[in-house]
Amino acid sequence: MQKEKWQLPENGSEGFILPQQVGRRKFLTYMGFAASVAGASALLTSCDKDDDDNTGVNLGGGDIGILNYAYALEQLEAAFYTQVIASQYTGISASELALLTDIRDHEVAHREFFRAALAGNAIGSLQVDFSKVDFSSRTSVLNTAKAFEDLGVAAYNGAGKLITTKAYLELAGKIVSVEARHAGYIRDLLSNGSFADNTVVDAQGLDLAKSPAEVLRTASAFLKTKINASNLPTS
Repeated sequence: MQKEKWQLPENGSEGFILPQQVGRRKFLTYMGFAASVAGASALLTSCDKDDDDNTGVNLGGGDIGILNYAYALEQLEAAFYTQVIASQYTGISASELALLTDIRDHEVAHREFFRAALAGNAIGSLQVDFSKVDFSSRTSVLNTAKAFEDLGVAAYNGAGKLITTKAYLELAGKIVSVEARHAGYIRDLLSNGSFADNTVVDAQGLDLAKSPAEVLRTASAFLKTKINASNLPTS
């Protein structure tokens, strides 16, 4: 597979400023939520933000750990779509470019939301590794996007039972519904009519759910930064 000649922004898209991306009104809403999380965080275990080669970046415990887990995944998705738009694949149509740009903006907004909400408890910026992705190839990009979106939906579904604060659970529900729309669109681009096939929806019509350990094991293939999820709740 051809390796890209240029380098990824290793810390994701630092150039995006939240107010310009999601609008001042939403930004203020986010900041209000951020203040509530920052206040509550004093009662929770703080995160170790050291990037230690032996243990990796510690997500922390409790709800803060789960929010950092989501923040890590959103960093990965935002960095991926930022590169997709910066280096568009051969033959991309105007409609594909428009909707993939929308997806990039959503993922950047999600990433910035978690960063602001977690404030001093947020993990640092993760270094990504997309060396296995051929960004000039539509098939390579869309298959990677499909993997990320399916993984993201399963991750939020799997983490829901671990969240104890109602407001955070409501927030996760709002984000996972957006991720599911992304997944449906990407699947249709790859194979028309496959928006929610039996590889992601079970016989009861329910989306699959994966534990943080399962998700991070898959996501680690696209991350240079090691992540330590040992303090996350498991039930």
